[in-house]
Amino acid sequence: MKYDFLAFGDIVIDAFIRLKDAKVHCNINNEDCELCVKFGQKIPFESVEEVFAVGNGPNAAVSALRLGLASTVVANVGNDRNGDDCIATLGKEGMNTEYVKKHDGIKTNYHYVLQYEAERTILVKHEAFPYTLPQFSEPPAWFYLTSLPLETLDYQLEIARYAKANGVKVAFQPGTFQMQLGKEKLAEVYQASDIFFCNKEESQQILGTPDEHDIKNLLTGIRALGPKIAVITDGRNGSSIMDDSGAYHAPMYPDPAPPVSRTGAGDAAASTTVAYIIKGLEPKEAMLRGLINSAFVVQKVGAQKGLLSAEALEDAFTKRPAEFTATPL
Repeated sequence: MKYDFLAFGDIVIDAFIRLKDAKVHCNINNEDCELCVKFGQKIPFESVEEVFAVGNGPNAAVSALRLGLASTVVANVGNDRNGDDCIATLGKEGMNTEYVKKHDGIKTNYHYVLQYEAERTILVKHEAFPYTLPQFSEPPAWFYLTSLPLETLDYQLEIARYAKANGVKVAFQPGTFQMQLGKEKLAEVYQASDIFFCNKEESQQILGTPDEHDIKNLLTGIRALGPKIAVITDGRNGSSIMDDSGAYHAPMYPDPAPPVSRTGAGDAAASTTVAYIIKGLEPKEAMLRGLINSAFVVQKVGAQKGLLSAEALEDAFTKRPAEFTATPL
């Protein structure tokens, strides 16, 4: 099968635990916030909800699938009930799960999401799966490379080299551990990337420029690493994009209602942008669709429930406010 969109990234089960008795403390700039609960005591919670087959890679693949692309994910699960449930969940989306491998003696990834108001803190543990590149019957049109463990450097370089050798375009949305590896070790991945996504703080970290706050300079710095297109998000300040045509900024799409959970917002924005580039839109117009999908994802618990179909997304686009447009930086 010829895929339009093939994502690489771990599958997890997220257990959303909504806390009742907690506080958030932030510094004077309302950044570097900490979630605080009483230590050494029983902490009441309101509810817990398990969400199957999530993670940056599966989220992106489901997003592209709902937008009408031939999409799948390369990932690993344990040969256990949780793994079966994850595969079944993707199957209900209509996804071909031929590249989701089951492994004996390894548990399916299971994370705990401590949810307080609209924000969350995630307790993560990546199981030690063997990572191998599948044998594709024909190269996909796009690879979407996202969060993978520290131990997968060789695997990520193999993905980049396959893409270069086979004319596969690459979208790169690095996770925490990939950023810890540093831009030098992942230089081949950056150079193979057609489009790159991160937030403002991550761009400062990647470039080693914590005092640089000019988005245009940060976009230029990211592109200098190799990506043809760079996208940097900045929370409620919206998103910015730079390609050969110039740099553009777009505001957030207005929340349809107060956000329920911000989990998956970045995945929705990035994967939708790539999907609409594949569908033929110019990058800055594709970015606007990504911001819309992101706004609807945060209306639901979990990273996939709120993802829109192409029809619903275009309907939201037609109803956009006049100021929701990409303007030159």
